[in-house]
Amino acid sequence: MLALNPTSIFVLPQNPKPFCFSRVSNFITRAISKFPGESDSDDSPDEITGRRSNYSGVKLEETVDVNTGKLRLDSWVSSRINGISRARVQSSIRSGLVSVNGRVTDKVSHMVKGGDNVNCTIADLKPLRAEPEDIPLDIVYEDEHVLVVNKPAHMVVHPAPGNATGTLVSGILHHCSLPTVSFLGEEVLSDVEDASDDELNMSSVMYESSFRPGIVHRLDKGTSGLLVVAKNEFSLANLAEQFKKHTIKRVYVSITCGVPTSVSGRIDIPIGRDTNNRIRMAAIPGSPKSGKSRHAVSRYKVIEKLAGGGATLVEWRLETGRTHQIRAHAKYLGIPLMGDEVYGGTKNMALSLLQPRTPPRIHGKLSELVSRIERPCLHALTLGFRHPYTGENIHFTRLPPPDFAEILTELRSISTEKVAHTNNF
Repeated sequence: MLALNPTSIFVLPQNPKPFCFSRVSNFITRAISKFPGESDSDDSPDEITGRRSNYSGVKLEETVDVNTGKLRLDSWVSSRINGISRARVQSSIRSGLVSVNGRVTDKVSHMVKGGDNVNCTIADLKPLRAEPEDIPLDIVYEDEHVLVVNKPAHMVVHPAPGNATGTLVSGILHHCSLPTVSFLGEEVLSDVEDASDDELNMSSVMYESSFRPGIVHRLDKGTSGLLVVAKNEFSLANLAEQFKKHTIKRVYVSITCGVPTSVSGRIDIPIGRDTNNRIRMAAIPGSPKSGKSRHAVSRYKVIEKLAGGGATLVEWRLETGRTHQIRAHAKYLGIPLMGDEVYGGTKNMALSLLQPRTPPRIHGKLSELVSRIERPCLHALTLGFRHPYTGENIHFTRLPPPDFAEILTELRSISTEKVAHTNNF
């Protein structure tokens, strides 16, 4: 059972020597320039391996098949241009480059039907730059082939509007003595896990990353913990395949508001865009719907009930990696992550559960504690994978950072109840 104390966790030693070979530069530069299309947080790696080429200027003039039912314009165009992302199509539609029956439409959700004539030109990619920055990186392990980083909370994995500097990618470019890289990026809806929800504007449009130098999976901006980076193309493909086959070991811990009905379980609920709030995802029961939801499976177990059951320490293991998967599944269970303002784990929610279960004399202390929470209490605790070159199974664990640990300690000081589990997790 996870106890979250230093004596209970085995950690491989950090490589004492920084490994930055010149040939890594060529790989990362190519990776940055040739990957037009970005999820990690952890979106599935099959999306990462299927990189797309530059579709700028591609034209489509076609009549919708008469046997086709009503479809969204962006979905239909995406299905007619092999390999293009829907985000790229949406950008073109919003730019006024798509017409239906001779009339320009900038509405991506416009419904087309059999017999409609669609004329589309794909918009140019927008240039972006990744600048090397001397940013301290907590490197857990590094060799010639892979780099494992303990990402701090509030660090974005890659540059995007509103987060052009201070990113993990910029730190990696500096760490490996790589130059500034120019690249072409795409626009996407807010599918990127490592984008702050605060940066999503009313149209929910952001640049799609094309410069993840070997980053096989992602973490939200607010999520701390372990992330693996490939340093050459073979490692990238190998790790992506391991993610695709679900052989990568990923263990997360969270502090949630309240206690779930069952202290452990497997959530097999598809995840898709929340129709009531376009900047978040939602668990959508039923079979995955084409283009609207995707297969998502999370396993969880309660480690401790905290503060009389007002909060819980929960361990998560992912079978799939979808945008905001843990956050959406936690909300579905009725236990949003503490500090997750987007998914219901607000300060008011936390206090409404904590105060009735605790003595009035400590309510002031609870209010002060909760007021200091500045991000969802989620940490990527353990990462394990087969080394792409040696074939060795390697595992890394890093305890949560001080902000998470402080909240956990304070809640434990009120009361804690360890939960025994008889089933395998």
